[in-house]
Amino acid sequence: MVMEIFDSLRGVSRVIVRENQRAIALYKGKFRGILTPGEHVLAADRGRLEIEWHDLARLEFVSIYDKALFRDHLEVARQHLTEFRAGAGEVLVISRDGRFHAVVRPEGRAVYWTDTGAWTAERVAVDGDLEIAAEMARRFAGLAMTTVTSVDVAEGHTGLLFVDGRFVRELASGAHAFWTVGRKVVVKVVDLRRQSLDVAGQEILTRDRVTLRVNLAADYQVIDAVKAATTVKDHADALYRALQFAFRKSLGRKSLDEILADKVTAEAEAIAEVRSAMAAIGLMVGEIAIKDVILPGEMRDILNKVVAAEKEAEANVIRRREETNATRSLLNTARVMSENPVMLRLKELEALSDIAGKVERLTIHNGTAGLMNDIVRLRED
Repeated sequence: MVMEIFDSLRGVSRVIVRENQRAIALYKGKFRGILTPGEHVLAADRGRLEIEWHDLARLEFVSIYDKALFRDHLEVARQHLTEFRAGAGEVLVISRDGRFHAVVRPEGRAVYWTDTGAWTAERVAVDGDLEIAAEMARRFAGLAMTTVTSVDVAEGHTGLLFVDGRFVRELASGAHAFWTVGRKVVVKVVDLRRQSLDVAGQEILTRDRVTLRVNLAADYQVIDAVKAATTVKDHADALYRALQFAFRKSLGRKSLDEILADKVTAEAEAIAEVRSAMAAIGLMVGEIAIKDVILPGEMRDILNKVVAAEKEAEANVIRRREETNATRSLLNTARVMSENPVMLRLKELEALSDIAGKVERLTIHNGTAGLMNDIVRLRED
C-alpha cells in the first residue's frame, strides 16, 4: 500500500506481465514498447498510461496498433513478432514447429508472436496449375479448409476438373487436392463402368387403342466422359427420356397382339434411334429389352378368357384326333382278324389268360374246341 502511494506520488505505475502474456504500452497515446514477462515501472501520470493485453494462447497477433507498429517501430516489432506476406500469384503455407498451421491467401498477410514457436512459410504459386502436390495434400488431410478442395476418384471412374466453369482436364483414379483461392474449382466424378437403367411403368396406347404399361431395361457405358458431362445435364436422365420417346413411338404403331407375341425383342428401329442419340453424348448403349407388358385389369380378364377358350378348343381337337386314331386302329385290327381266324382265336386265348390270372376258377363250354381243331388241321396240312 505504501509503495502504491509512493508510485502514485512519483506518477508511475507497476505492470506485471505473466509468462503467457504480452502487453503493448502507450503513454499519452504514444507507443512505449512491447512488455515481456516480469514487472515493469511505467510513467502513468494522471491515468495517461494505456495497456493492451495479449494472451499467447492466441498465436496470431491482432491489434488496432498493428499497422502503426510495423510502420513506425519496425525494429521493435521484429523483435517480438513474425510477419508473413504473400505475393499476388502465390499462397503461403505457414508451419509452426514443423507442423502445418494455416494458409495465407494471395496478397494476404499474417503476423504471429515469435515466442509461441518456430514459424516458417512455404511459398506456392497458384497462378498456373492449381493441383496440390501429394506430399503437401497429405498435410491438409482431414482439415476443414476453405482454401483447398479435395476429391477422391475411385477405380473405374474418372474426374473432370472445371476451373471457373471451364473444363481443364481429366483426372485419373486416386486422391486429388486443388487450391481454391480466388478461383472456383469443381471436380465432377463420372462412372465409367457398365451400368443398367430401368424405365418402369411407361404408358403406351397401341394401334388398336389399348392402353398398357411397359417396363424397359437397357445396358449402357460412358465412353466419352467429357461429352457426357458437358453436352447434357444428366446423361442417365437423357438415356431414360430417349428410351421413353423411342418406344412410345415404336410400340404405338403395333397392335396388342403383335406386342404380346414378341414382347421380349425390342424394335430394331427404336434401338437404332436410341443408340445414335446416345452416341452423340458419349454413351454406348448395349442390350435394350422389354421386360414386362402390364395390361389393365379388365383387358387381362378378357385375354385370360380368350386363352382359356383357345386351349379348350385345342384340347377338343386333340381329343377327337386321338379318338379317330383309336377307331382306325380298331378297324384295322378287325379287318386282320376277319381275314385270319387263327389270329382271332389267339386273341381269345390271350383274353382268357388275362381273365384266368384274376379269378380262382374259370369254366369254358366249347370255347376252344374250334380253335384247337383248326390248329390240329393246320399242323396236318
